[in-house]
Amino acid sequence: MAKPDQNQVLRRLPIVAGTVAGVLLLTNRVLTPELSDSQARSDALGVILSALLILTGLLWQQIQPKLPDRVQLVGEEGFDLDKTLPEAVQAELAWVSRLLLTNTVTKTIVLYYQGKVLLRRGILPATAELTPGPIVQRVLDKQKPIYLVDVKAYPGRIEFDYLPENIQGIICQPIGADGVMILGANAPRSYTQQDETWIAGVAEKLSYTLSQSLPTDHATDR
Repeated sequence: MAKPDQNQVLRRLPIVAGTVAGVLLLTNRVLTPELSDSQARSDALGVILSALLILTGLLWQQIQPKLPDRVQLVGEEGFDLDKTLPEAVQAELAWVSRLLLTNTVTKTIVLYYQGKVLLRRGILPATAELTPGPIVQRVLDKQKPIYLVDVKAYPGRIEFDYLPENIQGIICQPIGADGVMILGANAPRSYTQQDETWIAGVAEKLSYTLSQSLPTDHATDR
């Protein structure tokens, strides 16, 4: 279920106040049989102030845009790590995944490397198997990240059955030539450019660690 926008009332308050004031001024003008010069000037000033309130409200809609709707992801909190990895690699994967979950909007992480899933963490569905679909395969082939800003708009989202079914945003970040890190968020358009740059830096560090620690002959044909 989407969480309500906490600033919605504040953004609409000037528009509502300006509209109510304008209606009251118009009603008073209609019901007054004779207008004095001073009342006419007051009415004109009131109309201007009402218009300014409405304009302020409209500007607030632009300056303070509505936050993306966040959802409660379907799944259970989990942490699955390949225990066959060297202890130093396990420690680094655990540390990196925790940083991503606590310092970005990421709610679920899957790390696929050399044909196998090395890590799953965050909100996870029952499905653990990962078979690279067209989007992930493109990331592996082109060595360029893909950011699905609003998963609902992409027909190819069905390949991500190893993420929560109501995932809202996905980043597929290559890890060298042999892997990809898949991050999911619970709101569309929630990753910033700074997040993307930081995630790319993390992936480069993981690529170096994994390439130095894992034999390349364990890689499977994709």
